[in-house]
Amino acid sequence: MIIHLKPEVATEKAEQLGVELESVVLKRDGFYALITSSKMKPIDEKYNQFIAERFPFDDDIQLASKKYMAGVREIKITDSVSIGGKHNNTVMITGPCSVESEEQIEQCSELCVELGVKVLRAGAYKPRTTPYAFQGMGLAGLKLLDKMRTKHGLKIITEIRDSTHASEVIEYSDILQIGAKAMYDHGILKACGKSGKPVLLKRGFGATLQEFVQAAEFILSGGNDQVILCERGIRTFETKTRFTLDLCGVAYLKQYTNLPIILDPSHAIGFAYGVADLSKACVAMGVDGLLIETHPNPSVAKSDAAQQLNFNQFRELHAQLNGVAKAVGRTMI
Repeated sequence: MIIHLKPEVATEKAEQLGVELESVVLKRDGFYALITSSKMKPIDEKYNQFIAERFPFDDDIQLASKKYMAGVREIKITDSVSIGGKHNNTVMITGPCSVESEEQIEQCSELCVELGVKVLRAGAYKPRTTPYAFQGMGLAGLKLLDKMRTKHGLKIITEIRDSTHASEVIEYSDILQIGAKAMYDHGILKACGKSGKPVLLKRGFGATLQEFVQAAEFILSGGNDQVILCERGIRTFETKTRFTLDLCGVAYLKQYTNLPIILDPSHAIGFAYGVADLSKACVAMGVDGLLIETHPNPSVAKSDAAQQLNFNQFRELHAQLNGVAKAVGRTMI
C-alpha cells in the first residue's frame, strides 16, 4: 500500500509513522509518502488523522504501477532528449559491447554524431560467463567514455558490473545500466536508488515480469524515480537463438507499469543477422527506446562479436527504423 500523508505532517512524525507501519518513507513535493508491503490491508483508524490518500495493491508492483501513476514517467536525458513521457519518441542508443581502445570508441562516437544519435553505450566493466574472457578496461574505459562525451557532446550509458566500482560508474555515466546478471544485486540497486541519475534496468534472463518490476521497485523506493526497464530476452527451451525476446512481456509492461521501456534486440538473438528484423518489430510496438550494438569491425570485437552490427549495417537499419517509427506515430531520435 502507498500512503500519502497530509502536507502538515512533519519529518519527525513521518519517520515515526514509517517505523510503526513498517514502511519505506519517501519525501515527495510538499508531503511524505509511506510504502508498505501490499499484504498490509487494514490500517488502524488512529492513523486516519495523518493520511491524505491511500493506494492499495494486490502485489508489490506499487510505485511502478499505472494504478498509482497513470501514463509513462519522463526521464530527461538532455534539454532536447527525453525517454518516455508524452513525446512519442523512440530514443536510439548505440555503440560497442565494450570499450576496447580509444580509436575504436572514437569511431563509434563519430558514427553517433553522423546519424544524430545522442546516447553512446559501451561497457567498461564487463560481466562474463567465463573468467578467461575480456572483462573490460575498467576505469580507463570510463575515462575514454568521458573523453568522448566532452569531445562529441554525447551522453554515456555504461554498466555497473558489481558494487565494488558502483561509485566510479555513477561518477562517469549519465545513465547507469544494471545488467541482466546483476538485476537482483541489492548493493547495486541501493547505490542506484541513492544516485539520482537515470537507471536502465535489464531483465534477468530467468526473471518473471513480477520479479523484474519488483527489482525496479528497489530503486524507486530508494528515492530515485528515474528508472527505465529494458527487455533483452529470456532463456527458453529454444537453442537456435541466444535468448527469446519477450514482446508479450513488453505488451504487459506497457499496459500495467508507468516506467519507460527500452528493448535490446542485440542481446536477445545474439546474432547480427536478426537484429534488423527484431528492431523493426520493437519500434512497431511503440517502445521508448532501442539499444543496438555496433562496432567498426565486429569480427575482431573482444566481446559479443557475433551480435554487433558493422557501421554500414547500422546506417541502413537506422534509415529503415525512421520509416517504421513514422508509421506508428513516433519519431526516432
